[in-house]
Amino acid sequence: MPEIADNGRTWLLSGPTSSYALHLTEAAELVHLHWGPRIALADAEALAALAPQERGASFEAPLDGHEEYPVEGGPRFVRPALSVRTEERRGTEWTFEAHESDGDELRLRFRDAGLALTLHYRMRGDVVERWATVRNEGEPPLELLRADSATWTLPLRDAWRLSQLHGRWAAESRLTRSPLTYGEKVIGSRRGHTGHQHLPWVALDTDATEERGEVYGCALAWSGSWRIAVAQLPDARVQITGGAGYDDSGLLRLAAGEAFTTPVFAGLWSDAGFGGASRAWHAYQRAHVVPDAEQDRPVLFNSWEATYFDISEEQQAALARRAAAIGVELFVVDDGWFGARTGDHAGLGDWHANPDRFPHGLKPLADQVHDLGMRFGIWVEPEMVNPDSDLYRAHPDWVQFQPGRKRTEFRNQLMLNLAREDVQEYLWEQLHGLLSSAPIDYVKWDFNRCFTDAGWPDDAYPQRLWVDHVRALYRLLDRLREAHPGVAFESCSGGGGRVDLGIMSRTDQVWTSDNTDPLDRLDIQHGFSQIHPARVMAAWVTDSPNAQLNGRVSSLRFRFVSAMAGVLGVGGDLSEWSEDELAEARRWVDLYKDIRPLVQQGDLYRLRPPAGGLSAVQYVRGDESVVLAWLQAQRYGEPVPALRLRGLDPTASYECRETGEVHRGAVLLHHGLRVGLRGDLDATVIRLRRI
Repeated sequence: MPEIADNGRTWLLSGPTSSYALHLTEAAELVHLHWGPRIALADAEALAALAPQERGASFEAPLDGHEEYPVEGGPRFVRPALSVRTEERRGTEWTFEAHESDGDELRLRFRDAGLALTLHYRMRGDVVERWATVRNEGEPPLELLRADSATWTLPLRDAWRLSQLHGRWAAESRLTRSPLTYGEKVIGSRRGHTGHQHLPWVALDTDATEERGEVYGCALAWSGSWRIAVAQLPDARVQITGGAGYDDSGLLRLAAGEAFTTPVFAGLWSDAGFGGASRAWHAYQRAHVVPDAEQDRPVLFNSWEATYFDISEEQQAALARRAAAIGVELFVVDDGWFGARTGDHAGLGDWHANPDRFPHGLKPLADQVHDLGMRFGIWVEPEMVNPDSDLYRAHPDWVQFQPGRKRTEFRNQLMLNLAREDVQEYLWEQLHGLLSSAPIDYVKWDFNRCFTDAGWPDDAYPQRLWVDHVRALYRLLDRLREAHPGVAFESCSGGGGRVDLGIMSRTDQVWTSDNTDPLDRLDIQHGFSQIHPARVMAAWVTDSPNAQLNGRVSSLRFRFVSAMAGVLGVGGDLSEWSEDELAEARRWVDLYKDIRPLVQQGDLYRLRPPAGGLSAVQYVRGDESVVLAWLQAQRYGEPVPALRLRGLDPTASYECRETGEVHRGAVLLHHGLRVGLRGDLDATVIRLRRI
């Protein structure tokens, strides 16, 4: 519940360990007061008395570095969070109207003639959710050039370090840290989706370690083009501004009565280092973002790498029998089941079963899968269309295109203009009909290309498709989930190209990367875990050598233990696995089911990063813990170093279930747990239980 000073001009939101405070000055400027350790309302009021404008500073003095939500116009020279244009003018000169408190949400209302702006705040745990609503309450239309969700202001420090997650296809979510220098650091996507190149998250610290020190983090809940700008201003202050859209060329045109609500830009302060910040982010997502997060995700088998496009009902049924025999709980038919889809050149948009491959539709196969004790899932890519499809032949105007320009094809496909209401209704009818036609329990929702020819010739303001495509996607997913509450959804985008808090609020898990090499995945999963929990991180065991990417040979043990760090899946060609491999796979699947509640619901501790040699993660939940460790390399016969465990009670005793030995907790914590890894035993799982 937000706290409000008696004068109604200072507001304080507090979580278990942190507080966030802001203040409206006598000059009616909204300034930032505090973000950090928990304080009382009296402390916030004392800070308000020291605000520059309350010390008698001239209103004409620059507001840079102090404002809570900088707008374009007046004595401001920082990047504006809000930029508005009408026929008469550009910029904003606002006045404060009122504040409202509704449960745990604080709303601050401002006005500039017919423009109404509401700033929203909500504290969930130690995560502050911020967003804004812009409404045109006047007659003339206004152009919304930029409407960021929030600007975050950090306290003065001698030197900041910036953490971010960068990458590309098959190499997503790689963590990098670098000193922050004067000027702006801008990351984002101008591709129409979140993108493989950056996750919409940043963290700043000065001297934090994995388990100690202050960390400030921000994450954007948006699945389209986006931008986060981290600026160190001339007076050394740091501000972080972020929101939907990459450029300032225009988001939307708002007619009288129309409004735009930005996505949430969430912020977190932690004094428990990078690991503590990660655990707080994970707990927030499990509690407030991910649907049904308390339910553990099943072990799945996906047919893609086993069959590619060459599929049939009989072949899939044979794979399903093998998958069930090793303990798989969800069987997924990937690309190639629909339309004229015998390769990537045709069929997208025609969401009905291929009559030659599935002559009676998907129901007979789904029934067989259910009879084997598994759930049944399918792959779709609804936002795309092949030129060689019934849909495109009937509606070539339904794609994004620029008149008089070539329609760019990636993977032989074009982008449907999902901002169009007729396209939205078509996809609803197709997907609702599909999910009603067979007992389907799971949908892998893919998105394999970026926006290129983002045009809409028939629309008066075609730029809006960048925003409206995402809003329509959200509505479609919400509508499908409501109509089919038993169906789970996975977000995929050529791997990890659409991973963000926005899509996660509507899907049950995400496909982390098309790269299933178990060694590469350790780095990808390490970066992913900085912000997102294991509960949503899909990971597969595939064949060795890794024919998809690098030809690397890896043991079945290493492949399984790598994938067990998230939501375990199997994607190899089980028809080619030997009886010994199938038996070993069954043992690993059974073990994963035992430790799954710890992995998917527990607190994560990154014991050693994947930088060569030994790497390990630990999950703790209640009186139980599990350690996954990998030996990447061993030189000169050096012994494997001990792992110092975290999150345990140093006064308790724990049974190490791998060895059957009983260790004192103090020994485990302070002297480390020895793991018996060597070159031919390159991964292990160690379970601990308090006794």
